[in-house]
Formats: sequence, structure tokens, C-alpha cells
Amino acid sequence: MLLVNEKITQYLNHLLVERGASTNTLKAYERDLRRYESFLAEINCSEITPEVISEHVSQLRKSQLSESSIARAVVALRNFHQFLAKENGLPDPTSDIDVPKIPKRLPKALSVNEVTELINSCGTEGVGIRDRAMIELLYASGARVSELTKLDIDDVAEISLTEKNAMTIKVRGKGGKERFIPVGSYAQQALSQYLVRIRPTLLSNPRERALFLNTHGGRLTRQSAWNIVAEAAERSGLSGKVSPHSLRHSFATHLLDGGADVRVVQELLGHASVTTTQIYTLITIDKLRESYATAHPRSR
Repeated sequence: MLLVNEKITQYLNHLLVERGASTNTLKAYERDLRRYESFLAEINCSEITPEVISEHVSQLRKSQLSESSIARAVVALRNFHQFLAKENGLPDPTSDIDVPKIPKRLPKALSVNEVTELINSCGTEGVGIRDRAMIELLYASGARVSELTKLDIDDVAEISLTEKNAMTIKVRGKGGKERFIPVGSYAQQALSQYLVRIRPTLLSNPRERALFLNTHGGRLTRQSAWNIVAEAAERSGLSGKVSPHSLRHSFATHLLDGGADVRVVQELLGHASVTTTQIYTLITIDKLRESYATAHPRSR
């Protein structure tokens, strides 16, 4: 007898051990699959039919979940049942179930002035120096907030060039894939200020290797980093418009606006497919259209 709860646990272990799924991915899959388990009640895995899957998706819609959440849940179900088909030879009841199509929403990018206001709102004293360095680095690198909070001291390196030193950071992305990102002079200066003036005052355990520390001397959490950005947004009059991911969007958009090759931006962002990066090119095209419509005498 193939019990659903046991098979879900087995599948989650498979994602962790064999697929190297990130913590956030595992949490999302577990949430969607445990909801599915509750819906199924005592049904055995071999008794699940396409009608059961359709009924579950219908229930998700009635619960007023967003289309993106429903789409993610359907993907989780399909992947789970494909795993069961491969491991246990069961028919796949999701083979004819379509994943809901979600209209692509263009990411919101801040202007350069808004990014500057956000950074300057952190001030130049106390933990504000840490917050400034963190926001500067988010914008300078395009790193995800989860990648930033995982950074260790050893992940920051200076490379000696002919005239000056250049800084790079080693980021661990999705699936543990590493990439190296150059860091500009503004972020270098902010980070140096933090490392010299503030990190030693926060450090309580000499063995702590985390780059960004909280006020208790431990590693800054993803949620704390999120709150720091939200508070900076509040102070600079950008409340509701800014998240750590907004800085990643701004990084990509401003690079493309400046003429960077989309393949370079793909590498810096850690996107597996250039198709994902090309979403940002739509923003720059919209800006070109707007400029054309405003400036050309025969555009209308």
C-alpha cells in the first residue's frame, strides 16, 4: 500500500539529496504537497485519478489563491506524480492537466535617483553603515537576498589590477551553483566601512564567518535583510515600492539600459536560461518606445 504522506516525504528527500533543491523550493513544494495530502485524506496513491487532480485544482481556485500560486501547486503535483510513475510504476494522473498560464508581469525597476535615496536613507553611523553596505551590495551585484545573507567573509575577494584593486563576491545560487560577480567602487567603499568600523563591534564569536551580522553577532537572516530594505524605503518615501528583489530588477534593467549584453546580464543574475533575462529587455524597449513617441515629430 502506497501511502501519500510517506511518498511525499520520500519525494521531498529526493529533491533535497538528489536534486539539491534550495530551502525555499523545498518549503514551497512541502506546503503545496501537504495541502494536497489533506485534500486526499485516506486515498491510496494508486487510487488517484485525473478527476481527483481536477477536483483538487478546482478547490484551490475556490480558496482564492492567486493564479501564480495555483500554477506552482500544479507543477508540484505533476513533478510528484512523475516521480511516483518512475519509482513505483504508477500511471501519471496529471499527464493531461495543463499548468495555468500566467501573464508575464514586467518587474518594477527603481530609477537611479530612487536607488540613491534608498541608500542615503541608511545614514553613516552605527548599524546604518551595515544597512548601507547591504543595500549597496544588493544593487551592485543583483544578488538575491537569500544569496546575500549566505555570504561569508571568505566570499569577498580583492583582485590586484595594474592601477587599483577590484572586488568580487562569490555567490551561491539556486542548486548550489556558484558565480563570481564584480563589485563597483560605491559598494566597495560601503562594504569596507562596514568591515572596518561596524562588523568588529557586532562580532561576538570570533569563529563567525557570516559577512553580514545582526545585533546579536549572528548571521543576518533573510527576513531581517528584507526588513532593513523596507525600513529604508519607508524613510526615503518609497514605501510599498521597494523590496530586495526590486534592487535585483533595477540592477538588470540599468545594466541593459547602459548597453550591457543580455548574455552577460544572464551570467551575473545566475539565470539558467537567457529567456528569463530577456524579460528585462522588454522594459528597455518600452522606454525606447516612450522616448520615440515623445521626441519624434511624426510618431503620432
